[in-house]
Amino acid sequence: MNSWKCSKCGYELQADTPPEKCPGCQQKCEFLNTTCYTPDCEGKGKDDRIGGKNR
Repeated sequence: MNSWKCSKCGYELQADTPPEKCPGCQQKCEFLNTTCYTPDCEGKGKDDRIGGKNR
């Protein structure tokens, strides 16, 4: 399972693949894969450094 973050509104979700339409802003958005792949964020499962702040 991957972590995804909407590039427009910052909505975050866990899914194998991102949806075509964001559940948060109801727009067709680009989703950033924020899944953690390094030991320093391993416990959370997502890397908060990816995607910046919520917009």
